[in-house]
Amino acid sequence: MSDLDSSAVAETDDLLERVRATALLRAGEPVVVLLSGGRDSVCLLDVAVRLAGAQAVSALHVNYGLRRESGDDEAHCRALCAQLGVALDVHAARRPEDAGNLQAWARDIRLGTGARMALERDARLATGHTASDQAETVLYRLAASPGRRALLGMAARDGLLIRPLLAVTRGETAAHCRARGLVWREDASNDDRAYARNRARANLVPALRELHPAAEANVVRTAELLRDEAAVLDEVVDTALAGRDHIAVEHLAALPPALARLAVRRLAEDAAGRLCARAASRLPDILALGDGALDLGDGARAIVAAGVLRFEPTPDGRPAPAPAPAPPA
Repeated sequence: MSDLDSSAVAETDDLLERVRATALLRAGEPVVVLLSGGRDSVCLLDVAVRLAGAQAVSALHVNYGLRRESGDDEAHCRALCAQLGVALDVHAARRPEDAGNLQAWARDIRLGTGARMALERDARLATGHTASDQAETVLYRLAASPGRRALLGMAARDGLLIRPLLAVTRGETAAHCRARGLVWREDASNDDRAYARNRARANLVPALRELHPAAEANVVRTAELLRDEAAVLDEVVDTALAGRDHIAVEHLAALPPALARLAVRRLAEDAAGRLCARAASRLPDILALGDGALDLGDGARAIVAAGVLRFEPTPDGRPAPAPAPAPPA
């Protein structure tokens, strides 16, 4: 074996051990892998087979029919799964005219179909998100929305969804595939500058690397640290609310501003059943409200009666107010 071959094997073994250390892919535990045919998902499928065993792994490929190459992508995924001994399900999806944002529609179809498969098989659902995706996500969210949550990035585990490659870079997944003799497909739409995420990938991340070669890793590490700290903040909010779905306005006003904003967001999101990014920024309006109601946007309404603040879902059809600038929480 040449030194080059030995080095490639060592790199793939190192990647495998890092993923094994996450305990997200365990021997014999069922997992459904979302397989696009790109380098990251091909790497994930191979790693899943090696760690969990081929009998425990199944794959889902969604053919959106949006590109001329869609049929070739599907054929590639079928051949790859046959090569690795993995059962493959293919879901044909066609975009309705009123589907709205293309990427959001495709993501919802992919995750929704995958989640149903995973639930039916008592399995976890694995995506090929990498450290490179994490850095791009943090940068994009930071640019698009204020607040601490933008910096948290993606979690390695979110319910039945797992991201085993979140500590692996896109370059490492490509090196793994080459070393293992696994071919992947390139999706030209990933270079389309019409999509904000692609612009972040093409412009922001390379610019940061020019400033510091470890910039990408530093962004990912920062997200990891903040996610750990967020768990502590959640406990502080739990203590401030003491399990209640309401809070006295006088008590809210006496809290440190950052904690008060977090409490408002927690109560609003619990009531609305969804993320309410704008709620925290309306803290001054809520404190000045007196008895009355205030729509916060994102499907939540604040109601103050007899000095007590509660939240309820906003009835359908009610216009949401324009977002106000928010200090970071």
